[in-house]
Amino acid sequence: MRPPWVILSNRALRARFQDLEAGDLLLVPLSLKRGEEGLFLDLAARGVEAFPSLLSQALSRSKCLQAAVLKEFMPPHTLVVYDRHDLLRAVALYERLGIEEVVTKEDRANCGLGIHLWSRVEEVYNHAGGGPLAYPFVLQPRFRKLRDIRVILLGDYEEAYLRENPYGFRNNLYFGAEARPYELSEAERDFCLRALARGRFPYAHLDLIYTETGGPYLSEINLRGGLKGARVDRKTYEKKLSALREAFLKDWLSHHPEAQLIE
Repeated sequence: MRPPWVILSNRALRARFQDLEAGDLLLVPLSLKRGEEGLFLDLAARGVEAFPSLLSQALSRSKCLQAAVLKEFMPPHTLVVYDRHDLLRAVALYERLGIEEVVTKEDRANCGLGIHLWSRVEEVYNHAGGGPLAYPFVLQPRFRKLRDIRVILLGDYEEAYLRENPYGFRNNLYFGAEARPYELSEAERDFCLRALARGRFPYAHLDLIYTETGGPYLSEINLRGGLKGARVDRKTYEKKLSALREAFLKDWLSHHPEAQLIE
């Protein structure tokens, strides 16, 4: 029986993928191509460990997976639409609830580039499945009164700031929105930590929102994100991230001193 491996690069992961087994550790974010997401499931089934966790990496790649797995944290009536049947059910639900304006989020788009506003959910049905709106996607009511809070949780580092755009509904700091510091309440911090625990995130960027229906709700979560508007600079951020990774490895090696590091 060989000693456990610690895989430190995607090159080593690709070279040794078929030989990975329970007790091995991936200490590198997986660089997977579109369509390779099923490899997360294979690695988890084999008992391969990872930092960050395989679940958190999978969630970071897909807004649809976030809405499915972290549904309890999302705004009411957030739906994942995989096909026309899902969309027809969503149309019926939203019409029954009197929801008119809706927002769609493309599964893999970031920086607000995959967010679309529709005046009625029927318009989504008329365009879905084609060029401007491919399946799958996330469907939500459009919230008129929205407060958007970016939260960065990175080990002992915590930061939050409001993102506001008085001229549009996308609170993107690169396209018109502005940021100002925000102090998290204990309830908001607890909400964030519960979301991290559910998705097995060791650290994260979270987007919290308050709407006319209440909050906080989780809009999105990711292992990484832009730092525009944040107090922490990129160099300090990367240093803290490396410290988290090194601390995890040190603790892991204390329980597996025979492990072999592979680059």
